[in-house]
Amino acid sequence: MARENERVIDASSCVVYPGWVNTHHHLFQNLLKAVPAGINADLQEWLAAVPYPRLARFTPDLARIAARLGLAELLLSGVTTCADHHYLYHAKGTTETGDLLFEEAAAFGMRFVLCRGGALQAAGDHPGFANSVLHPESLDQMLGDIERLKSRYHDARPDSMRRVVVAPTTPTFSLPPALLPEIARAARGMGLRLHTHLSETRRYVDFCQEKFGMLPVEFVAEHEWLGPDVWFAHLVHLEPAEIAMLAETGSGCSHCPVSNARLGSGIAPAPQMAAAGVPMSLGVDGVASNESGSMTDEAHFAWLLHRAAQQVSATTVEETIHWGTAGGAGVLGLDAVGTLEVGKAADLVLYDVDALRFNGFHDMAIAPVAAGEPSKVRYSIANGRVVVDDGEIPGLDLDELRRDAREGVRRLL
Repeated sequence: MARENERVIDASSCVVYPGWVNTHHHLFQNLLKAVPAGINADLQEWLAAVPYPRLARFTPDLARIAARLGLAELLLSGVTTCADHHYLYHAKGTTETGDLLFEEAAAFGMRFVLCRGGALQAAGDHPGFANSVLHPESLDQMLGDIERLKSRYHDARPDSMRRVVVAPTTPTFSLPPALLPEIARAARGMGLRLHTHLSETRRYVDFCQEKFGMLPVEFVAEHEWLGPDVWFAHLVHLEPAEIAMLAETGSGCSHCPVSNARLGSGIAPAPQMAAAGVPMSLGVDGVASNESGSMTDEAHFAWLLHRAAQQVSATTVEETIHWGTAGGAGVLGLDAVGTLEVGKAADLVLYDVDALRFNGFHDMAIAPVAAGEPSKVRYSIANGRVVVDDGEIPGLDLDELRRDAREGVRRLL
């Protein structure tokens, strides 16, 4: 029975999911989709050809357009929480892009986790900075801005709408190894979690072994970068002993199968990690290496990919849904999010399954992920607020956003 003046949402012909929790993204890349120079490149060539040569061109207004475009796409696929690994930082650049990401997420009503990235390594040692005119920040610049962001935005409560995470871009390339423990201790001293890329390509693993004489997970373990407050993006190339180390320490994974396939990086051993007890989640990664910001699509691909590579029992629809919801909430430490339970935060998405393509389903609950895109979100609710209303984002002028995006691409050409 509805209370007086209480809105009733018609959920007929819908299935209800917890809101998706996207644990690894790069929102600024929403203006860098399908750049010809990188469409057939591997990761290292793609870094040097697509994002890094354009970092200096990302003015705050372009970063805002890209964020708005990306957040809208995520919302319309059912995401209510986004963790953005934001590395638009360099020595002479502005730090205001981190603030505007919080502003845009708040305008959409989404939970937002800023993974404050950046590099401290000399330009010639970094595969992206090596081909740019930019210079990395200093340690004082990075930590000073993180402290500022933490004091202004960070909320440690389990149903927080805003979090800050310490996230240097890549531990083996982005900073001298001696600084890794210092950054980890600084983060933990501030009560902040840790995030970075790890073991994305075979070249990455080879580099780590040649330069440091260790596998990547062994390397981060030596530098205080394992624990239940740490999660890594990708983890494509792992040895069984590394999986065991991740599981034993509670270190999590953001599985990004579409981006890994698009860049030819390989297939992460996600089923093996999950079976060992590694906390698993899903991330769409930047759409400059994915071209889609849909979590429904990511879950659909994750379900199919491992069955094709291993065996039919490698993944289930239910498991991939868990990775993208409760699993994501777990690695972010948002304990009030990710499941449909009394007492949890009201983050839920209603998929419209009335389209012809869904007719004939015997188990309608798995239809959005089993069928994949297009899966229309009729309603989405974040923290009790309706953020997608009858298929539309309240207050968003899509025509204006399209015009802004086209102009943004023109400026980045």
